[in-house]
Amino acid sequence: MSGSYENQKNKWKQNVDKTLQKFPERKEPFETSSGIPVHRLYEPEKPEDGYLEKLGFPGAYPYTRGIQPTMYRSRHWTMRQYAGFGSAKETNERFRYLLDQGQTGLSVAFDLPTQIGYDSDDPMAEGEVGKVGVAIDSLEDMEQLFAEIPLNKVSTSMTINAPASILLAMYIAVGEKQGVAKEKLTGTIQNDILKEYIARGTYIYPPESSMRIITDIFSYCQENLPKFNTISISGYHIREAGATAVQEVAFTLANGMAYVDAALAAGLEIDQFAPRLAFFFNAHNQFFEEAAKYRAARRMWAKIMKEKYNAQDPKSWKMRFHTQTGGSTLTAQQPDNNIVRVTVQALAAIMGGTQSLHTNSKDEALALPTEDSARIALRTQQILAHESGVTETVDPLAGSYFVESLTDEIEKKANEYIKRIDEFGGAVKAVEAGYMQREIHQTAYETQKDIEKGEDVIVGVNEFTIDEEVEPELLRVDEKLEKNQVEATQRIRENRDADAVTDSLKKLREAAVNNENLMPFIVEAVKVYATVGEIANVLRDEFGEYTAM
Repeated sequence: MSGSYENQKNKWKQNVDKTLQKFPERKEPFETSSGIPVHRLYEPEKPEDGYLEKLGFPGAYPYTRGIQPTMYRSRHWTMRQYAGFGSAKETNERFRYLLDQGQTGLSVAFDLPTQIGYDSDDPMAEGEVGKVGVAIDSLEDMEQLFAEIPLNKVSTSMTINAPASILLAMYIAVGEKQGVAKEKLTGTIQNDILKEYIARGTYIYPPESSMRIITDIFSYCQENLPKFNTISISGYHIREAGATAVQEVAFTLANGMAYVDAALAAGLEIDQFAPRLAFFFNAHNQFFEEAAKYRAARRMWAKIMKEKYNAQDPKSWKMRFHTQTGGSTLTAQQPDNNIVRVTVQALAAIMGGTQSLHTNSKDEALALPTEDSARIALRTQQILAHESGVTETVDPLAGSYFVESLTDEIEKKANEYIKRIDEFGGAVKAVEAGYMQREIHQTAYETQKDIEKGEDVIVGVNEFTIDEEVEPELLRVDEKLEKNQVEATQRIRENRDADAVTDSLKKLREAAVNNENLMPFIVEAVKVYATVGEIANVLRDEFGEYTAM
């Protein structure tokens, strides 16, 4: 053991030296306020048998201690605040405000019609335009959204699923108009349709057709957008729907395997697409369980990719993930308390080794965040990064009896769930059978009963309440927005080259029928200002629409 351990430690030191050449540590030396040195890594004096298999070193398999050798000593996580409301112009102003305040990446929230492939002038969109995110109908909206934001200098995450191919195509087209080649674009599309069937509901097409679109995106991006993450496999919404931490890990990784299987079935090689897979997790209130959850998920995914799929590239083994604090934990009562909840949750994500982080605003249980509350949420991350000292050593919770036991237990219980999902024939079949949905619904029901009985204390809700609360200032979306957006979209239709649009949609339909990769045809359609709804409707006609059981 000792010889093997020393060999692995020497490899870690070599990886540190390589990392420091590219990303020097933020300061030297690291020390506490009392002048006590803070070492890069803390390790056991006498490693137990199995230590390397279960924990290892940072930046090395199985990545329990993090995916980078130096973690936050070199670079903090990306501070990526989720934003989007009203019109593209209003959201652009919020983006530029957040960037000016020190945010280091963008994250786009789209309104409900955009998420399910309807234009703002569609009768299905009435009353929902710009309410929970930004309304995007055509390339003109996307151009306004990123006006004065150079896409070669910022990475963008887009929370979009069923129409992810269309919004990605628009992002590519905006980049080209800015003079940024698609090969230079960086960011992530969520593109995780399975969790929509399980937990969230913004699906359009049946699972089989949706999986085809996803693998088309994988293949296209492999050739054309090598720096773009083609999917963000999401446990966040599964947790928001009521799942436990164990269920969040299990169902997310099961979905991840389904996407890998679909890509392999489409003829892609594992090490060609796996390094661009990314994940998205929730950060809930129980600090130690959450930190252990991230460590367990990393270790599980590394084993799955190496042992189940025989991936050879270490980049394929690494789980890279974004975290968002738990929206379902926010309370409308005493909303200032949410600042504390978010801080605890964000700290758990950091201690668990997240690559990027969104911190919720205190007023999100009531409305979209105001500029002031969005700034406080960002400052929460900045204070944790610069004032708390938690970023100065790698994986500071390692070796805690409690945390290591929790990590092992989460892995064990999540694997039990994955085994049951495999018995269905994998995640797609389990979704079609309603298995994961039923498990989440039962958990949510039990949790709500415990809250109502007072067994789970929610401060300000079922304990420590106050009789009269001051009405907070809330963000209100201008009711004229929908009318203005509808008129703008109709003007686009009047002024564009109608023949070019018709031709591009005809070619897209033919590609859908002939099983060609859809992405090049969608890119060409958005460039001539075909709308989100028009493109989605072509695919609705060919693939049909999914109806939940």
